[in-house]
Amino acid sequence: MLQQSLLADLVTDVPAAVRLQNLVKTLRQHFHCGAVVLLKRDSDALKPVAMHGLVDEALGRRFVIAQHPRLATLLSSRNPVLFEPSTSLPDPYDGLLAEQPGDALPVHDCMGISLYVEGQCWGVLTLDALQPGTFNDQSTVELQRFSLIVEAAIRVGSLEQQVRALRQNQPLSSPEASVSTRTDSEIIGNSPALQQILAELHAVAKADLPVLLLGETGVGKELFARELHRHSTRADKPMIYVNCAALPESLAESELFGHSKGAFSGASSERGGRFEAAHGGTLFLDEVGELPLSIQAKLLRVLQNGEVQRLGSDKPRQVDVRIVAATNRNLKQQVRDEQFRADLYHRLSVYPIPIPPLREREDDILLLAGHFLELNRSRLGLRALRLSSTAELALKQYRWPGNIRELEHVISRAAIKLLSVGVDHNSIATIDDDTLDLTMPSVAATQRRDLQDTVLAANEDISLRDAVEFTQKQMIRQALTLEDGNWSRAAKRLGVDSSNLHKLASRLGIK
Repeated sequence: MLQQSLLADLVTDVPAAVRLQNLVKTLRQHFHCGAVVLLKRDSDALKPVAMHGLVDEALGRRFVIAQHPRLATLLSSRNPVLFEPSTSLPDPYDGLLAEQPGDALPVHDCMGISLYVEGQCWGVLTLDALQPGTFNDQSTVELQRFSLIVEAAIRVGSLEQQVRALRQNQPLSSPEASVSTRTDSEIIGNSPALQQILAELHAVAKADLPVLLLGETGVGKELFARELHRHSTRADKPMIYVNCAALPESLAESELFGHSKGAFSGASSERGGRFEAAHGGTLFLDEVGELPLSIQAKLLRVLQNGEVQRLGSDKPRQVDVRIVAATNRNLKQQVRDEQFRADLYHRLSVYPIPIPPLREREDDILLLAGHFLELNRSRLGLRALRLSSTAELALKQYRWPGNIRELEHVISRAAIKLLSVGVDHNSIATIDDDTLDLTMPSVAATQRRDLQDTVLAANEDISLRDAVEFTQKQMIRQALTLEDGNWSRAAKRLGVDSSNLHKLASRLGIK
């Protein structure tokens, strides 16, 4: 019956991501386990592409193979591997199963299998459970059989991608490239706002137009510039990075355009500039709004003529460079204030792309947090590092004025704080909302104080039922406030079905 259900998914016209998600969900139900995860190999790491039964932030993690012996064992075998509950090998998902989110519990039973597509190792499929004895030898036999269907689903997805490329008159990748074990993108997230920007970015990447990336500090503009370069026709050529804010005016011309021997004191030899280094490729001008006006005029001349002239030399040199610029400033206002040349602005902003701030990518917050949690777990030598449910809620409801960079620093500080209070490296370390030390109080902490104040005001003990209902009321009202009274978005924020939220609110007397 299960095999028929899985085969039916292969011929159903759904997106590949949905097909894989349905597949892991079906496998979890069949094996009666806590979680099923499909991980794709990305160079020296494995990244989840579909999962069912893990906390949301696990989807943003990158599991370095050398640091996770269970995953390395799966990749080294073509047969299913069953890990006994007594094994000393730590599981990469310790404390991450959503089955009991309030507890930092280790995984007690695990099995998995490596997956091969077109003769290449594509990744692994893992199954985990909290209950010892969930899996046995018969389970591995079934897993071997079902893994063939999983590999077929992956292959179907790659074929669909090739068909779409043909319809859009795009260059057709070879079958080997379509199932490559390397995933180039460094950008993490599945939110609609991010996917829309990525689609636009990939479209303009093929055109050889100058692109201006706009966005607040900390949104990751350099990552988007690298993504654009990787999808451009210049991907096999260099991408040269220039931080315009760090260029002293006295050295800016030499750094960008080069200099001849004796051009200035200390110029003991000929030296090409960043434009020449980027010949044939991409030049990324970060914080371009910081360039001095004198350098702006010379930069404009290069963009107009495609020629650079080294400092101290009369000989022009032809360069073929695509310009990608980025800024967190309002260049239009700078033009009005005569701090930025209007003609250069129009040259750079042929195709402006605004990068959304993190507060507009709420669905990506936990994925990014998971990525930084795994980095810090590895860096600090911890067995496992996770978020409590109150910490997850605090992260999602914080406004993130410093965007992704601030989130990275918050997670890093919290992890170090755990070490400073003596957390055991071999335990499952949990970051709670107090450890995060955000500049605004978390909703969970506020609710705890309100509940305590209610009890004290009543001068009597409060029942468990009353405490639960009080917390439910507070969270529903808070979600409605944050979503401007929109019940559908409030339900999504709380992680419940919209109709169930209405029923619960009605029972609690919330109109």
